[in-house]
Amino acid sequence: AFPFCRFKHYCSRNRSSNRTKKLKSTSKYIYQTLFLKGENSDIKICALGEEWNLHKIYLCQSGYFSSMFSGSWRESEMDTIELEIPDQNIDVEALQVAFGSLYRDEVLINPSRVIALLAAASMLQLDGLIQQCGETMKETINAKTVCSYYNSAGTYGLDSLKKKCLEWLLNNLMTHQCVELVKELSINLMKQLISSSNLFVMQVEMDVYTALKKWMFLQLVPSWNGSLKDLLNEADVWFSKRKKDFGDGISFLESEPGSAFLAVFRHLRLQYIVSDLASAKIVERDGLIPAEWLSSVYKQQWFAMLRAEQDNDIGPQEINKDELEANSMRCGRKLAKDGDYCWRWTGFNFGFDLLVTYTNRYIIFKRNTLNQPCSGSVSLQPRRNIAFRLRLASFDSSGKLICSRTAGYQILTLEKDQEQVVMNLGSQLLVFPLYICCNFLYTSPEKKTETDGQLDNLES
Repeated sequence: AFPFCRFKHYCSRNRSSNRTKKLKSTSKYIYQTLFLKGENSDIKICALGEEWNLHKIYLCQSGYFSSMFSGSWRESEMDTIELEIPDQNIDVEALQVAFGSLYRDEVLINPSRVIALLAAASMLQLDGLIQQCGETMKETINAKTVCSYYNSAGTYGLDSLKKKCLEWLLNNLMTHQCVELVKELSINLMKQLISSSNLFVMQVEMDVYTALKKWMFLQLVPSWNGSLKDLLNEADVWFSKRKKDFGDGISFLESEPGSAFLAVFRHLRLQYIVSDLASAKIVERDGLIPAEWLSSVYKQQWFAMLRAEQDNDIGPQEINKDELEANSMRCGRKLAKDGDYCWRWTGFNFGFDLLVTYTNRYIIFKRNTLNQPCSGSVSLQPRRNIAFRLRLASFDSSGKLICSRTAGYQILTLEKDQEQVVMNLGSQLLVFPLYICCNFLYTSPEKKTETDGQLDNLES
């Protein structure tokens, strides 16, 4: 015997299934009959040399047409409307999909067509379609699409998409370098990336300078079409030839072709470039940076060194997020596969020889003073502070974040040769290669005297 309760459930389930099928077939019928065939049309829309026989009742779902038909506009009484299309991103195919979306429940968006469709949806004020375009774009951000998506997000007011593109660029600009992507980066966008404390730097700040040098070369010589491995050498040769065209003491950024890039290079953290001898020599040789900038940084670093040596500056005493974000050293490392690693980042770090170890899913900082040979000076102060933020990330083949972890901003006090676990990854899923990025501040911010403030005002 078939129990009544199961029979009731069976009937209910079949009615639900039939209702779904009926709704789908109704939606399909409306789209094919009313939209594609234009049956019972009461208005004709003309644009870009094409015509659509549509229905006012459906068009009123669009804010654009709703305003047109509800007011005292002359178009409200017309049965043929010629649309002016001011946006060059809009084409016939995009209008076809946008108009068709008014007659159906779901729209399949082709990522290669999404910008044109977003432009059409924005003009017609189709909020649902705009949102769907934004979600499609977020899911398809990669090296080929990120710049066009970022620009479109700004044009059409998609703030969350713009933020997503910026995050992708901060994560991938240095970790997955690509000639075609670098070519597309505008001056304003590059300025945002280089100034950010969230830029995922690989190796040290000198590598940010090198990336900027390659980017500036590609902006000035956009026809260059070589490989990434040849790019730096080509840039060096090109700038070396230009150097001869200017008088002594004139840097490339002070020349007419270089002046457009001044605002971007200002955001380099030069104090962490000149602290390494090899890097400082390259910067001097290139002649890109104004001598004034460099002399100011040399002076700043010299006084910081004297404070660490003679005033016994033990390092930052408190977390000042703004100070850390604006002035911290940015550096990073790629771990190709799981294993044991130990490294230090090059440069003079005010007697703080920091060793970083990754082992058994622990990341450990050690203040080295006596146990291992060091390439720089070592402070023997009983205690030293360091302010830092540690971030880990893995990416898929399109540069999308798979997993990430951050320790947030912290201050660590270490005695001589003391080591400290700064991150325990435990059982967390790790995907290799694993990228580690750190922000460091070794010395406490210099306290300005009243005289310094007066001098700053005079300079302003």
